[in-house]
Amino acid sequence: MFPTIGDLISYLFQITVKVNLQTFGTCMALAFAGAYVAFVAEFKRKENDGTIRGMLVSSASKPVEVIVNAGIGFLIGYKVVAIVLALLEHQDPVSLLFSLRGNWIAGCLLALVWGIWAYYSYKITVSQFIHPYQLMSYIVFMVAVFGFIGAKLFDAVEHFQELLYNPIQVLFSRSGFTYYGGLIFGALTYLYIGYRHKIKLIHMADIGSPGMMLAYGIGRIGCQLSGDGDWGIVNRHVKPDWIPQWAWAYTYPHNAIDAGVFKNGYYELPLGVYPTPLYEAVSCILLFMGMWMVRKRLRVPGAMFFLYLLLNGIERYYIEIVRITPKYTLFQLSQAQIIALLFMAGGVAGFVWLTGRYYFSPTKQIP
Repeated sequence: MFPTIGDLISYLFQITVKVNLQTFGTCMALAFAGAYVAFVAEFKRKENDGTIRGMLVSSASKPVEVIVNAGIGFLIGYKVVAIVLALLEHQDPVSLLFSLRGNWIAGCLLALVWGIWAYYSYKITVSQFIHPYQLMSYIVFMVAVFGFIGAKLFDAVEHFQELLYNPIQVLFSRSGFTYYGGLIFGALTYLYIGYRHKIKLIHMADIGSPGMMLAYGIGRIGCQLSGDGDWGIVNRHVKPDWIPQWAWAYTYPHNAIDAGVFKNGYYELPLGVYPTPLYEAVSCILLFMGMWMVRKRLRVPGAMFFLYLLLNGIERYYIEIVRITPKYTLFQLSQAQIIALLFMAGGVAGFVWLTGRYYFSPTKQIP
């Protein structure tokens, strides 16, 4: 496995390179970049066909805006400056990121600068016309922040006993993120921003569905390459001849969380497990491609979103069968499987609702 980008480059090109940049974090950045491209393309397409429109936005001085900007400035200064200094000193930036440590001076200075900037930016009411896709930079940042919080909180709930015993370790560890927590918090943030800018939520949901599937697929590549612990149960079945060993039962040597037994200079699992991140990366990227190809044919508002709910729920429910995740005593389902079932139910109910609207409409047309 390749905990850092340096490990990956060294393996691919057979050279020794010291780049202390985390592979998982890099893939997450690429996931956001891929989602950004898909979202912008859909925003532009929906605006061109008249589904959504640009808007006249007025900005005025609001205390909450100043406070929020100052808070964001503090977080960036407190963490980013400390991480840069850690990289320059060849220290592990991830352990710093998932801790309470940071640079207080940089945090306070940036909070002051951003707070003053926000105050004077909003002091005079200014109106400007913006296109929906121009919101994407702001959307990506806010979704990343709240998605991160949601992923951590859902994981904490999933490991509730550990949370009660050692809350600091659970909340600030470098591992332990739940996909659905990040998805739900991120999606709610995304929809709220659309609501604030008077874009119908159903259109926001349709626009975001392909990009969310793509982002998840790319993120799972990071899980597989780094070996972040998000793998499956032990695979005791006989491997078919046509499947490579690493795609059937893998021990994740040199994994990012040092799980397993120590040998040959690194940790690896004693028995081969299902490489579930690989399965999800491939399936979700293929699902994204399918959604992208049919997006122009799904002209009924809500159809793309309900398709996403259905596909995402099916994919996650079945992958959870072989994933190493805690199962609740009731029905022996994991947290993700319960949410996946709700997604599937929502997708089916959505298509039934759309079909009912069509057949019971006097003109058989959905507005």
